Amino acid sequence: MKAYVAVDIGASSGRLMLGAIVDGQLKLTEVHRFKNGFKNENGHDRWQIDHIIDEIFIGLEKVKKMGYTSVDLGIDTWAVDYVLVGDDGKKMHDPVSYRDARTNQAITQLTTDLPKAYIYEKTGIQFQNFNTLYQLYTEERDDLAKADKILMIPDYIGYVLTGNAVTEVTNASTTQMLNLRQGLFDKDLLKEVNVAQDQFPELVESGTSLGKVSHKWHVKYDLPETDVITVATHDTASAVVGTPGFGNHWAFLSSGTWSLLGAELNTPENGRDAFKENYTNEWGAYGTYRFLKNIMGLWIVQCIKRELNDQYSFKELAEMADKVAPFRVFIDINDKRFENPQNMIAELQRYVAETGQAKLETPGELTRAVYENLGLYYANEIQKLSTIIANPIDTLNIVGGGSNVALMNQLTADLANVQVVAGPSEATAIGNLLVQMITTGTVKDVVAGRKLIKASFDLKTYTPDATAYPDVFTKYQTFMKTVDIDKAEKSKEAV
Repeated sequence: MKAYVAVDIGASSGRLMLGAIVDGQLKLTEVHRFKNGFKNENGHDRWQIDHIIDEIFIGLEKVKKMGYTSVDLGIDTWAVDYVLVGDDGKKMHDPVSYRDARTNQAITQLTTDLPKAYIYEKTGIQFQNFNTLYQLYTEERDDLAKADKILMIPDYIGYVLTGNAVTEVTNASTTQMLNLRQGLFDKDLLKEVNVAQDQFPELVESGTSLGKVSHKWHVKYDLPETDVITVATHDTASAVVGTPGFGNHWAFLSSGTWSLLGAELNTPENGRDAFKENYTNEWGAYGTYRFLKNIMGLWIVQCIKRELNDQYSFKELAEMADKVAPFRVFIDINDKRFENPQNMIAELQRYVAETGQAKLETPGELTRAVYENLGLYYANEIQKLSTIIANPIDTLNIVGGGSNVALMNQLTADLANVQVVAGPSEATAIGNLLVQMITTGTVKDVVAGRKLIKASFDLKTYTPDATAYPDVFTKYQTFMKTVDIDKAEKSKEAV
Protein backbone atom coordinates (compact mmCIF):
# COMPACT_ATOMS: atom_id res chain seq x y z
CA MET A 1 0.00 0.00 0.00
CA LYS A 2 1.49 3.32 -1.12
CA ALA A 3 1.72 5.81 1.76
CA TYR A 4 1.90 9.58 1.59
CA VAL A 5 2.73 12.05 4.35
CA ALA A 6 1.36 15.59 4.50
CA VAL A 7 3.35 18.02 6.62
CA ASP A 8 0.77 20.70 7.35
CA ILE A 9 1.97 23.60 9.50
CA GLY A 10 -0.13 26.50 10.69
CA ALA A 11 0.49 29.50 12.88
CA SER A 12 -0.40 27.72 16.13
CA SER A 13 0.32 24.05 15.41
CA GLY A 14 1.75 21.59 12.94
CA ARG A 15 1.07 17.95 12.22
CA LEU A 16 2.03 15.04 10.03
CA MET A 17 -0.91 13.28 8.38
CA LEU A 18 -0.55 9.86 6.78
CA GLY A 19 -2.76 9.27 3.74
CA ALA A 20 -3.56 6.18 1.71
CA ILE A 21 -6.35 5.02 -0.59
CA VAL A 22 -8.10 1.98 0.90
CA ASP A 23 -11.11 0.34 -0.80
CA GLY A 24 -11.68 3.39 -2.96
CA GLN A 25 -11.57 5.88 -0.10
CA LEU A 26 -8.91 8.26 1.13
CA LYS A 27 -7.99 7.34 4.69
CA LEU A 28 -6.21 9.81 6.98
CA THR A 29 -4.22 9.14 10.13
CA GLU A 30 -2.75 11.87 12.28
CA VAL A 31 0.72 10.61 13.16
CA HIS A 32 2.20 13.55 15.02
CA ARG A 33 1.05 16.97 16.23
CA PHE A 34 3.11 19.75 17.77
CA LYS A 35 2.72 23.34 18.90
CA ASN A 36 3.95 26.23 16.82
CA GLY A 37 4.27 29.93 17.52
CA PHE A 38 6.57 32.90 17.43
CA LYS A 39 8.74 34.38 20.17
CA ASN A 40 10.01 37.91 20.55
CA GLU A 41 13.75 37.94 19.96
CA ASN A 42 15.78 41.14 19.71
CA GLY A 43 12.67 43.25 19.21
CA HIS A 44 10.96 41.09 16.56
CA ASP A 45 8.43 38.24 16.64
CA ARG A 46 10.25 35.26 15.10
CA TRP A 47 9.21 31.71 14.17
CA GLN A 48 11.19 28.91 15.80
CA ILE A 49 12.02 27.26 12.48
CA ASP A 50 14.51 24.72 13.87
CA HIS A 51 11.84 23.48 16.27
CA ILE A 52 9.47 22.93 13.34
CA ILE A 53 12.04 20.90 11.42
CA ASP A 54 12.93 18.80 14.48
CA GLU A 55 9.24 17.98 14.95
CA ILE A 56 8.94 16.89 11.30
CA PHE A 57 11.73 14.37 11.83
CA ILE A 58 10.12 13.14 15.05
CA GLY A 59 6.91 12.61 13.10
CA LEU A 60 8.73 10.72 10.33
CA GLU A 61 10.30 8.45 12.93
CA LYS A 62 6.78 7.62 14.12
CA VAL A 63 5.77 6.85 10.52
CA LYS A 64 8.60 4.33 10.26
CA LYS A 65 7.63 2.73 13.58
CA MET A 66 4.17 2.17 12.06
CA GLY A 67 5.86 -0.10 9.51
CA TYR A 68 6.29 2.26 6.55
CA THR A 69 9.81 2.06 5.14
CA SER A 70 9.17 4.24 2.08
CA VAL A 71 6.89 7.30 1.75
CA ASP A 72 6.31 10.41 -0.31
CA LEU A 73 6.06 13.70 1.55
CA GLY A 74 4.72 17.19 0.86
CA ILE A 75 5.01 20.38 2.91
CA ASP A 76 2.53 23.24 3.20
CA THR A 77 2.62 26.24 5.55
CA TRP A 78 1.28 29.75 5.81
CA ALA A 79 2.37 32.33 3.23
CA VAL A 80 4.43 35.56 2.95
CA ASP A 81 7.19 34.81 5.50
CA TYR A 82 10.70 33.87 4.39
CA VAL A 83 14.14 32.76 5.53
CA LEU A 84 17.38 34.46 4.52
CA VAL A 85 20.13 31.91 3.77
CA GLY A 86 23.79 32.91 3.73
CA ASP A 87 26.68 31.76 1.53
CA ASP A 88 27.33 28.92 3.97
CA GLY A 89 23.90 27.44 3.19
CA LYS A 90 22.56 28.17 6.66
CA LYS A 91 19.80 30.49 7.83
CA MET A 92 21.03 33.89 8.89
CA HIS A 93 18.41 34.18 11.64
CA ASP A 94 14.97 32.86 12.52
CA PRO A 95 12.30 34.23 10.17
CA VAL A 96 10.22 37.21 11.31
CA SER A 97 6.49 36.55 11.68
CA TYR A 98 3.99 38.34 9.48
CA ARG A 99 2.33 39.57 12.69
CA ASP A 100 5.44 41.57 13.63
CA ALA A 101 4.90 45.33 13.79
CA ARG A 102 7.83 46.24 11.52
CA THR A 103 5.66 46.58 8.41
CA ASN A 104 2.86 48.69 9.92
CA GLN A 105 3.72 51.76 7.83
CA ALA A 106 5.43 49.99 4.93
CA ILE A 107 2.55 50.18 2.42
CA THR A 108 2.22 53.93 2.91
CA GLN A 109 5.96 54.44 2.57
CA LEU A 110 6.51 52.24 -0.48
CA THR A 111 3.47 53.47 -2.39
CA THR A 112 4.64 57.07 -2.25
CA ASP A 113 6.95 56.10 -5.12
CA LEU A 114 4.96 53.28 -6.71
CA PRO A 115 1.20 53.92 -6.86
CA LYS A 116 -1.06 51.13 -5.60
CA ALA A 117 -2.83 50.85 -8.96
CA TYR A 118 0.54 50.30 -10.66
CA ILE A 119 1.50 47.49 -8.25
CA TYR A 120 -1.93 45.86 -8.51
CA GLU A 121 -1.92 45.94 -12.30
CA LYS A 122 1.41 44.10 -12.24
CA THR A 123 0.65 41.54 -9.54
CA GLY A 124 -3.10 41.32 -8.97
CA ILE A 125 -2.38 40.79 -5.27
CA GLN A 126 -4.32 42.50 -2.49
CA PHE A 127 -2.61 45.04 -0.27
CA GLN A 128 -1.77 43.71 3.18
CA ASN A 129 0.93 45.22 5.31
CA PHE A 130 2.50 41.81 5.96
CA ASN A 131 3.01 40.85 2.30
CA THR A 132 6.58 39.82 1.55
CA LEU A 133 7.06 42.93 -0.58
CA TYR A 134 6.69 45.13 2.50
CA GLN A 135 8.63 42.76 4.74
CA LEU A 136 11.60 42.95 2.38
CA TYR A 137 11.15 46.73 2.16
CA THR A 138 11.68 46.93 5.94
CA GLU A 139 14.36 44.19 6.12
CA GLU A 140 17.86 45.09 7.28
CA ARG A 141 19.72 46.16 4.13
CA ASP A 142 22.98 44.53 5.24
CA ASP A 143 21.22 41.21 5.79
CA LEU A 144 19.60 41.36 2.34
CA ALA A 145 22.94 42.12 0.72
CA LYS A 146 24.56 39.14 2.45
CA ALA A 147 21.73 36.70 1.66
CA ASP A 148 22.57 34.11 -0.97
CA LYS A 149 18.99 32.82 -1.03
CA ILE A 150 15.56 34.04 -0.02
CA LEU A 151 13.31 31.05 0.65
CA MET A 152 9.63 30.99 1.55
CA ILE A 153 9.00 28.97 4.72
CA PRO A 154 7.93 25.65 3.09
CA ASP A 155 10.67 25.96 0.47
CA TYR A 156 13.22 26.46 3.24
CA ILE A 157 12.01 23.35 5.06
CA GLY A 158 12.25 21.37 1.81
CA TYR A 159 15.75 22.77 1.28
CA VAL A 160 16.87 21.65 4.75
CA LEU A 161 15.41 18.19 4.19
CA THR A 162 16.83 17.58 0.70
CA GLY A 163 19.52 20.16 0.03
CA ASN A 164 17.59 21.34 -3.05
CA ALA A 165 16.20 24.87 -3.28
CA VAL A 166 13.16 25.96 -5.32
CA THR A 167 10.48 28.65 -5.16
CA GLU A 168 7.02 27.12 -5.48
CA VAL A 169 4.54 29.40 -7.26
CA THR A 170 1.45 29.21 -5.01
CA ASN A 171 3.41 30.59 -2.07
CA ALA A 172 5.60 32.88 -4.18
CA SER A 173 2.53 34.62 -5.60
CA THR A 174 1.56 35.85 -2.13
CA THR A 175 4.75 37.94 -2.00
CA GLN A 176 3.03 40.59 -4.20
CA MET A 177 6.15 40.45 -6.36
CA LEU A 178 5.24 38.04 -9.18
CA ASN A 179 4.22 39.63 -12.46
CA LEU A 180 0.86 38.21 -13.59
CA ARG A 181 1.67 38.46 -17.29
CA GLN A 182 5.33 37.42 -17.28
CA GLY A 183 5.07 34.64 -14.71
CA LEU A 184 8.30 35.86 -13.09
CA PHE A 185 9.35 38.09 -10.23
CA ASP A 186 8.82 41.67 -11.37
CA LYS A 187 12.14 43.47 -11.89
CA ASP A 188 10.77 46.89 -10.91
CA LEU A 189 9.41 45.61 -7.59
CA LEU A 190 12.61 43.68 -6.87
CA LYS A 191 14.60 46.85 -7.44
CA GLU A 192 12.33 48.77 -5.05
CA VAL A 193 13.22 46.38 -2.19
CA ASN A 194 16.91 45.92 -3.12
CA VAL A 195 16.61 42.25 -4.02
CA ALA A 196 18.15 40.50 -7.03
CA GLN A 197 16.25 37.97 -9.13
CA ASP A 198 18.83 35.24 -8.55
CA GLN A 199 18.36 35.43 -4.77
CA PHE A 200 15.12 33.56 -5.32
CA PRO A 201 15.69 29.97 -6.50
CA GLU A 202 13.99 28.65 -9.65
CA LEU A 203 10.20 29.00 -9.78
CA VAL A 204 8.45 25.62 -9.96
CA GLU A 205 4.84 24.48 -10.23
CA SER A 206 2.95 22.42 -7.66
CA GLY A 207 3.69 18.72 -8.12
CA THR A 208 7.42 19.07 -8.78
CA SER A 209 9.65 16.35 -7.35
CA LEU A 210 12.22 17.94 -5.04
CA GLY A 211 14.37 14.96 -4.10
CA LYS A 212 15.05 12.51 -1.29
CA VAL A 213 15.63 13.42 2.33
CA SER A 214 19.41 13.74 2.66
CA HIS A 215 21.51 10.89 4.04
CA LYS A 216 22.78 13.02 6.93
CA TRP A 217 19.30 13.08 8.43
CA HIS A 218 19.06 9.28 8.28
CA VAL A 219 22.22 9.18 10.39
CA LYS A 220 20.63 11.39 13.06
CA TYR A 221 17.08 10.01 12.90
CA ASP A 222 15.51 6.62 12.14
CA LEU A 223 13.59 7.68 9.04
CA PRO A 224 11.80 5.91 6.21
CA GLU A 225 13.11 6.47 2.69
CA THR A 226 11.36 9.73 1.86
CA ASP A 227 10.79 11.38 -1.51
CA VAL A 228 9.82 15.03 -1.10
CA ILE A 229 7.31 16.44 -3.58
CA THR A 230 6.84 20.19 -3.80
CA VAL A 231 3.06 20.35 -3.42
CA ALA A 232 0.88 23.48 -3.39
CA THR A 233 3.01 24.81 -0.52
CA HIS A 234 0.70 27.66 0.49
CA ASP A 235 -1.77 26.05 2.86
CA THR A 236 -4.71 27.86 1.25
CA ALA A 237 -3.70 26.56 -2.18
CA SER A 238 -3.64 23.03 -0.77
CA ALA A 239 -7.00 23.64 0.94
CA VAL A 240 -8.59 24.69 -2.36
CA VAL A 241 -7.25 21.56 -4.08
CA GLY A 242 -8.88 19.65 -1.20
CA THR A 243 -12.24 21.42 -1.60
CA PRO A 244 -14.92 19.25 -3.25
CA GLY A 245 -16.37 22.00 -5.43
CA PHE A 246 -18.23 21.03 -8.59
CA GLY A 247 -19.86 22.94 -11.41
CA ASN A 248 -19.43 26.63 -12.24
CA HIS A 249 -21.23 28.43 -9.42
CA TRP A 250 -19.37 27.54 -6.24
CA ALA A 251 -17.10 29.55 -4.02
CA PHE A 252 -14.72 28.37 -1.32
CA LEU A 253 -14.09 29.50 2.22
CA SER A 254 -10.94 28.16 3.82
CA SER A 255 -11.81 28.81 7.44
CA GLY A 256 -9.04 28.65 9.99
CA THR A 257 -6.85 31.22 11.72
CA TRP A 258 -7.63 33.32 8.65
CA SER A 259 -10.70 33.22 6.42
CA LEU A 260 -9.92 33.00 2.71
CA LEU A 261 -13.08 33.45 0.65
CA GLY A 262 -13.09 33.33 -3.12
CA ALA A 263 -13.48 31.43 -6.37
CA GLU A 264 -11.17 29.25 -8.43
CA LEU A 265 -10.54 30.91 -11.81
CA ASN A 266 -8.67 29.89 -14.95
CA THR A 267 -7.62 33.47 -15.71
CA PRO A 268 -6.76 36.26 -13.25
CA GLU A 269 -9.11 39.17 -12.58
CA ASN A 270 -7.20 42.37 -11.78
CA GLY A 271 -9.56 45.00 -13.14
CA ARG A 272 -10.81 48.17 -11.49
CA ASP A 273 -13.50 46.53 -9.34
CA ALA A 274 -11.12 43.84 -8.07
CA PHE A 275 -8.57 46.55 -7.19
CA LYS A 276 -11.20 48.66 -5.45
CA GLU A 277 -12.37 45.74 -3.31
CA ASN A 278 -8.79 44.59 -2.64
CA TYR A 279 -9.22 41.07 -4.03
CA THR A 280 -6.18 38.95 -4.70
CA ASN A 281 -5.12 36.65 -7.55
CA GLU A 282 -2.97 34.08 -5.80
CA TRP A 283 -1.65 31.36 -8.07
CA GLY A 284 -3.16 27.94 -7.53
CA ALA A 285 -2.18 24.44 -8.47
CA TYR A 286 -2.41 23.32 -12.12
CA GLY A 287 -2.66 26.72 -13.74
CA THR A 288 -5.55 28.09 -11.68
CA TYR A 289 -5.90 31.31 -9.73
CA ARG A 290 -7.35 31.72 -6.26
CA PHE A 291 -9.36 34.91 -6.62
CA LEU A 292 -10.08 35.68 -3.00
CA LYS A 293 -10.38 38.10 -0.13
CA ASN A 294 -8.27 37.66 2.99
CA ILE A 295 -10.52 38.07 6.02
CA MET A 296 -9.90 37.86 9.74
CA GLY A 297 -10.83 34.38 10.89
CA LEU A 298 -10.98 32.10 13.89
CA TRP A 299 -7.84 33.81 15.19
CA ILE A 300 -10.12 36.10 17.19
CA VAL A 301 -11.89 33.17 18.89
CA GLN A 302 -8.53 31.48 19.44
CA CYS A 303 -7.38 34.61 21.29
CA ILE A 304 -10.59 34.74 23.34
CA LYS A 305 -10.12 31.11 24.34
CA ARG A 306 -6.49 31.70 25.34
CA GLU A 307 -7.28 34.89 27.27
CA LEU A 308 -9.91 32.94 29.22
CA ASN A 309 -7.04 30.66 30.29
CA ASP A 310 -8.33 27.83 28.06
CA GLN A 311 -10.98 26.99 30.64
CA TYR A 312 -13.50 26.41 27.81
CA SER A 313 -13.13 24.28 24.69
CA PHE A 314 -14.11 25.70 21.29
CA LYS A 315 -17.18 23.46 21.43
CA GLU A 316 -18.19 24.86 24.83
CA LEU A 317 -17.71 28.43 23.61
CA ALA A 318 -19.95 27.69 20.61
CA GLU A 319 -22.60 26.15 22.88
CA MET A 320 -22.58 29.26 25.10
CA ALA A 321 -22.77 31.49 22.00
CA ASP A 322 -25.82 29.57 20.78
CA LYS A 323 -27.73 30.67 23.91
CA VAL A 324 -27.06 34.40 23.40
CA ALA A 325 -29.63 36.69 21.77
CA PRO A 326 -28.72 37.22 18.09
CA PHE A 327 -27.15 40.30 16.51
CA ARG A 328 -26.64 42.52 19.53
CA VAL A 329 -23.64 44.25 17.91
CA PHE A 330 -22.06 44.89 14.52
CA ILE A 331 -18.26 44.75 14.21
CA ASP A 332 -15.92 45.45 11.32
CA ILE A 333 -14.31 42.08 11.91
CA ASN A 334 -11.56 42.77 9.36
CA ASP A 335 -10.33 45.91 11.11
CA LYS A 336 -6.54 45.86 11.52
CA ARG A 337 -6.96 46.50 15.24
CA PHE A 338 -7.86 42.82 15.62
CA GLU A 339 -4.73 41.49 13.87
CA ASN A 340 -2.52 41.26 16.93
CA PRO A 341 -3.80 43.31 19.90
CA GLN A 342 -2.29 42.90 23.35
CA ASN A 343 -5.67 41.70 24.57
CA MET A 344 -8.37 40.62 22.10
CA ILE A 345 -11.26 40.65 24.59
CA ALA A 346 -10.42 44.19 25.69
CA GLU A 347 -10.10 45.27 22.04
CA LEU A 348 -13.55 43.91 21.19
CA GLN A 349 -15.01 45.60 24.25
CA ARG A 350 -13.38 48.92 23.31
CA TYR A 351 -14.76 48.62 19.80
CA VAL A 352 -18.41 48.23 20.85
CA ALA A 353 -17.98 51.01 23.42
CA GLU A 354 -16.55 53.37 20.81
CA THR A 355 -19.43 52.59 18.43
CA GLY A 356 -22.11 52.95 21.13
CA GLN A 357 -23.31 49.36 21.10
CA ALA A 358 -24.23 46.72 23.65
CA LYS A 359 -21.53 45.47 26.01
CA LEU A 360 -19.73 42.19 25.37
CA GLU A 361 -19.04 40.60 28.73
CA THR A 362 -19.64 36.86 28.84
CA PRO A 363 -17.70 34.23 26.86
CA GLY A 364 -20.89 33.43 24.96
CA GLU A 365 -21.51 37.07 24.01
CA LEU A 366 -17.95 37.53 22.82
CA THR A 367 -17.93 34.32 20.80
CA ARG A 368 -21.33 34.89 19.23
CA ALA A 369 -20.37 38.42 18.21
CA VAL A 370 -17.36 37.04 16.34
CA TYR A 371 -19.25 34.22 14.61
CA GLU A 372 -22.13 36.51 13.61
CA ASN A 373 -19.91 39.22 12.21
CA LEU A 374 -17.80 36.71 10.33
CA GLY A 375 -21.02 35.38 8.78
CA LEU A 376 -22.11 38.91 7.88
CA TYR A 377 -18.73 39.72 6.37
CA TYR A 378 -18.79 36.49 4.35
CA ALA A 379 -22.28 37.29 3.04
CA ASN A 380 -21.18 40.77 2.01
CA GLU A 381 -18.11 39.44 0.22
CA ILE A 382 -20.03 36.69 -1.59
CA GLN A 383 -22.25 39.43 -3.02
CA LYS A 384 -19.21 41.44 -4.15
CA LEU A 385 -17.38 38.38 -5.48
CA SER A 386 -20.34 37.31 -7.61
CA THR A 387 -20.55 40.80 -9.12
CA ILE A 388 -16.81 41.10 -9.87
CA ILE A 389 -16.51 37.73 -11.62
CA ALA A 390 -19.96 38.13 -13.25
CA ASN A 391 -21.03 34.69 -12.08
CA PRO A 392 -23.82 33.90 -9.60
CA ILE A 393 -22.75 31.82 -6.60
CA ASP A 394 -25.21 29.30 -5.24
CA THR A 395 -22.92 27.12 -3.11
CA LEU A 396 -20.23 28.00 -0.58
CA ASN A 397 -17.86 25.17 0.30
CA ILE A 398 -16.42 25.74 3.77
CA VAL A 399 -13.32 23.72 4.61
CA GLY A 400 -10.86 23.80 7.48
CA GLY A 401 -11.54 24.10 11.20
CA GLY A 402 -14.44 26.50 10.66
CA SER A 403 -16.40 23.81 8.83
CA ASN A 404 -17.09 22.33 12.28
CA VAL A 405 -18.72 25.50 13.64
CA ALA A 406 -22.39 24.76 12.95
CA LEU A 407 -23.64 28.09 14.33
CA MET A 408 -21.41 30.15 12.02
CA ASN A 409 -22.12 27.94 9.01
CA GLN A 410 -25.90 28.21 9.36
CA LEU A 411 -25.66 31.95 9.93
CA THR A 412 -23.59 32.28 6.76
CA ALA A 413 -26.09 30.24 4.73
CA ASP A 414 -29.01 32.34 6.00
CA LEU A 415 -27.34 35.74 5.59
CA ALA A 416 -25.80 35.04 2.16
CA ASN A 417 -28.80 33.01 0.97
CA VAL A 418 -26.57 30.28 -0.43
CA GLN A 419 -26.24 26.58 0.26
CA VAL A 420 -23.28 25.90 2.53
CA VAL A 421 -21.43 22.59 2.21
CA ALA A 422 -19.15 22.11 5.21
CA GLY A 423 -16.14 19.85 5.10
CA PRO A 424 -13.75 18.31 5.03
CA SER A 425 -12.10 19.98 7.99
CA GLU A 426 -8.77 18.48 6.91
CA ALA A 427 -8.90 19.98 3.40
CA THR A 428 -5.37 21.42 3.58
CA ALA A 429 -3.75 18.07 4.40
CA ILE A 430 -6.02 16.37 1.85
CA GLY A 431 -5.03 18.82 -0.90
CA ASN A 432 -1.39 18.30 0.01
CA LEU A 433 -1.84 14.52 -0.31
CA LEU A 434 -3.80 14.78 -3.58
CA VAL A 435 -1.00 16.72 -5.31
CA GLN A 436 1.42 14.00 -4.24
CA MET A 437 -0.96 11.32 -5.53
CA ILE A 438 -1.48 13.10 -8.85
CA THR A 439 2.30 13.53 -9.25
CA THR A 440 2.91 9.81 -8.71
CA GLY A 441 -0.05 8.69 -10.85
CA THR A 442 -2.16 7.26 -8.04
CA VAL A 443 -4.93 9.80 -8.80
CA LYS A 444 -5.60 11.00 -12.36
CA ASP A 445 -6.26 14.72 -11.78
CA VAL A 446 -7.95 17.28 -9.53
CA VAL A 447 -11.46 16.39 -10.72
CA ALA A 448 -10.86 12.74 -9.85
CA GLY A 449 -9.33 13.84 -6.55
CA ARG A 450 -12.40 15.89 -5.62
CA LYS A 451 -14.66 12.96 -6.44
CA LEU A 452 -12.48 10.86 -4.15
CA ILE A 453 -12.96 13.43 -1.37
CA LYS A 454 -16.74 13.37 -1.78
CA ALA A 455 -16.71 9.57 -1.57
CA SER A 456 -14.42 9.53 1.46
CA PHE A 457 -15.70 12.15 3.90
CA ASP A 458 -19.00 13.13 5.48
CA LEU A 459 -19.99 16.58 4.24
CA LYS A 460 -22.74 18.54 6.00
CA THR A 461 -25.14 20.74 4.06
CA TYR A 462 -26.74 23.87 5.52
CA THR A 463 -29.84 25.04 3.66
CA PRO A 464 -30.45 28.81 3.73
CA ASP A 465 -33.45 30.40 5.38
CA ALA A 466 -33.62 33.91 3.96
CA THR A 467 -36.38 34.85 6.42
CA ALA A 468 -34.41 33.91 9.54
CA TYR A 469 -32.98 37.39 10.22
CA PRO A 470 -34.99 39.98 8.27
CA ASP A 471 -33.27 43.33 7.70
CA VAL A 472 -30.12 42.35 9.63
CA PHE A 473 -27.92 42.15 6.54
CA THR A 474 -29.19 45.50 5.24
CA LYS A 475 -28.52 47.13 8.62
CA TYR A 476 -25.04 45.62 8.66
CA GLN A 477 -24.25 46.99 5.20
CA THR A 478 -25.36 50.45 6.34
CA PHE A 479 -23.12 50.11 9.40
CA MET A 480 -20.14 49.11 7.24
CA LYS A 481 -20.66 52.07 4.91
CA THR A 482 -20.45 54.34 7.96
CA VAL A 483 -17.27 52.56 9.03
CA ASP A 484 -15.74 53.05 5.58
CA ILE A 485 -16.59 56.77 5.64
CA ASP A 486 -14.99 57.15 9.07
CA LYS A 487 -11.84 55.36 7.89
CA ALA A 488 -11.60 57.57 4.81
CA GLU A 489 -11.94 60.74 6.90
CA LYS A 490 -9.28 59.57 9.38
CA SER A 491 -6.98 58.74 6.49
CA LYS A 492 -7.38 62.27 5.09
CA GLU A 493 -6.66 63.75 8.52
CA ALA A 494 -3.51 61.64 8.79
CA VAL A 495 -2.28 62.92 5.43
